Amino acid sequence: MTVVKSTLPEPARKVVGEALQGTLVDLLGLSLIGKQAHWNIVGPRFRSIHLQLDEVVDLTRTYADTVAERAAALGVAPDGRPETIATGYTLPGPKVGWLRDTDVVQVIADALEAAIARLRERIAATDEPDPVTQDLLIAITAELEKQRWMFDAENWPRDN
Repeated sequence: MTVVKSTLPEPARKVVGEALQGTLVDLLGLSLIGKQAHWNIVGPRFRSIHLQLDEVVDLTRTYADTVAERAAALGVAPDGRPETIATGYTLPGPKVGWLRDTDVVQVIADALEAAIARLRERIAATDEPDPVTQDLLIAITAELEKQRWMFDAENWPRDN
């Protein structure tokens, strides 16, 4: 049942809905792993990375809301239930327990990089069916790339 009438034709709505739902899962998952790392980070750069993680969490939560509302506006019911995130989130995440600051930086950079790759696929997929959604995905990608760069720079130079 569609409660909100979509402004997109059904085939376009399906493609865009899948792109938005996948992005919603990734963003909510990123916010959760960001908080997990935020609570468990240890090491000499604890404070700076602790605060930097809050930036990522705030950014991903804000964009998750925007993505969910875009889906709803197009007649696609967003699904941010815990079980949906738990089964749909496949990006890298931290291990359980205390996390060394350098490990946190690497896992967050890796998770952001993986999310960006998926967003780029969704940008390509939404080009024709909905340039408005594509524009939103482009903006999210730009911000996540900025965050990935900032985390990646934290572990330079690398030991390997």
